[in-house]
Amino acid sequence: MTDRALDIAFWNYDRTRALSDGRVKIDGVAARFHTERIVPLIFEGMIRRRAYDVSELGLTYFLRTFADGPSPFLAIPVFPNRAFRHSAIYVSEASGIRRPEDLVDRTIGELALYGHDAGVMPKGILSDEFGFKPERSRWIVGGIDFPMAPIDFVPQPHPAEVRVTMAPAGTDLGAALEAGEIDALISADVPRCVLEGSPKVRRLFPDYEAVERDYYRRTGIFPIMHTVVVARELAEREPEVVRAVYKGFCDAKSATTEELTQGITFNNAALMVPWLTGLLGRNRALLGDDWWPYGIARNWAALDAVLRYHHEQGLTKRRLAIEDVFVPYLLNA
Repeated sequence: MTDRALDIAFWNYDRTRALSDGRVKIDGVAARFHTERIVPLIFEGMIRRRAYDVSELGLTYFLRTFADGPSPFLAIPVFPNRAFRHSAIYVSEASGIRRPEDLVDRTIGELALYGHDAGVMPKGILSDEFGFKPERSRWIVGGIDFPMAPIDFVPQPHPAEVRVTMAPAGTDLGAALEAGEIDALISADVPRCVLEGSPKVRRLFPDYEAVERDYYRRTGIFPIMHTVVVARELAEREPEVVRAVYKGFCDAKSATTEELTQGITFNNAALMVPWLTGLLGRNRALLGDDWWPYGIARNWAALDAVLRYHHEQGLTKRRLAIEDVFVPYLLNA
């Protein structure tokens, strides 16, 4: 029997590399793997051109495809990109912002689009824990210090009471933050001024790792940025293929997990990251031995939070449920 040919796209992550380099095979599938210079180009290919059968998608990009009814995609519970996001909020020293409550009536930049994946979670956390209301700030959306085309392939809604403007082409929001032209910035990517240690900028939460670890202890949420979607027709017509794809992603992640945990014996000498063994130990103590879980059960709280925030922030007309967006036969995965 001929294997099913599938085009599968994702960025070059360690947890997917065993698929693209052939160490892990997807049973019954002849896979052609694709990637791009930056991950939004993968999203654009899937959404605009249906370029792939299976593709990584940022959660907000995926959820916006439900704007006019059922999405052409369904997700499998694979999460190649996740990150704690208290650390994604930067402030200008000139702004005088010291606490989350000081963000009121300020001009805040946001990378790429209003409600990008690394923006939804910080806004939701600030709202839940500090009473933050996006409508009480001014928002400017644009790029930072690397070339990136405008995101024009998904709807970009926002509530009427939230003041959002697009920055002129070529604007560097990181530079604007350093110059004091904006008061704060929420960005998935670290602006150059922060990387270079400019004294004019800092994170809203300077000891962000401690804050993020405390957040996980209290909520059990390891925020999810991206998932993997399949064409809805494929999910409905070929469930065994989709199950095999899910297993392949799980096996690839397990291969990397095993490499890192076995490497502890040798102080992870293969990787030039000082103190990595200690970090892995602290992470496993907090997050568990499977510290980057796939499946619905281990991720219910994180998924429910982002779906709630997406609706509360006016990015989806209705409050989508987990059952609306994931392949039904993998809900118990």
